[in-house]
Amino acid sequence: MTDTPATVPASRSSAPAGPVSRGAGSGRLRGAGNYLALLPFHLYVGLFLVLPTLIVTIGAFTTADGHFTWNNIAAVFSSDVFPDAFLKSIELAVSTAILGAVFGGLLAWAVVRGNPNGLLRQFVVAASGVLAQFGGVMLAFAFLATFGFNGLVTLLLKNQLGVVLDMSWLYTLTGLAVVYTYFQIPLMLIVFLPSLDGLRQEWYDASASLGGGSWAFWRHVGGPILAPSFLGALLLLFTNAFSAYATAAALISQGAPIITLQIASQMQSEVVLGQENVGKALALGMILIVSLVMAAYAWIQRRASRWVR
Repeated sequence: MTDTPATVPASRSSAPAGPVSRGAGSGRLRGAGNYLALLPFHLYVGLFLVLPTLIVTIGAFTTADGHFTWNNIAAVFSSDVFPDAFLKSIELAVSTAILGAVFGGLLAWAVVRGNPNGLLRQFVVAASGVLAQFGGVMLAFAFLATFGFNGLVTLLLKNQLGVVLDMSWLYTLTGLAVVYTYFQIPLMLIVFLPSLDGLRQEWYDASASLGGGSWAFWRHVGGPILAPSFLGALLLLFTNAFSAYATAAALISQGAPIITLQIASQMQSEVVLGQENVGKALALGMILIVSLVMAAYAWIQRRASRWVR
């Protein structure tokens, strides 16, 4: 009788050869590396956002000598000029935000209905990205050179057709609203287009299979889905117009009807003794309004993000 060789049991697990597993120390190094990678961003935010906000806030409650005072805040409310400037700035921002949201939303809807990979869509989106940033002195000069008293269109109509246009409105708040709407429309397209892209054909088909028409779909499905994104874009346009300065400064040379021009006037011209920091109090008011609007915008965007893919 021959002996049967003993069977060697197989090992339960064979770990592949490789580097030694990393320990807790290397994990801490990776975490420190992540924080170091964000250091330039934090420096940027600190220097250009946090520090100026602190300077404005402290200056709004101090005198030129650095002593605490409520006089700067009181001067804002005691004058008729500053509240009127705030009111006109809010009216200007609301009107241009609504116009930009309506026309920009319609333009975004026309774009999303086309070929998603087509050349026309890429051109419109690229042009909107450029025009949304085409502001400041360049935009004011473009309108003045085109529609001003001696603008290209004004002189062409006068010399060729004998039509004399009164273009004085361009130098008022009405003209400023028209100029602001110029860059509000493409900004709306850029902001609102991803939400329109998030609408799915399956949702419309499901609504149609249950007997709902186009109106029922937009009332019960599409409208509620797009409403947070539309309102968020509207608030963003409001903030964009409310805080704009360079275009108004280049277009309006007489007076300071809006709050940004009032702040510039307080910072650049001679002021009443003891009111050197009133401009910082005005800036603090702008910061509070913009902060409230952007907080509402962030809350709306969190609700809208669930539908954006």
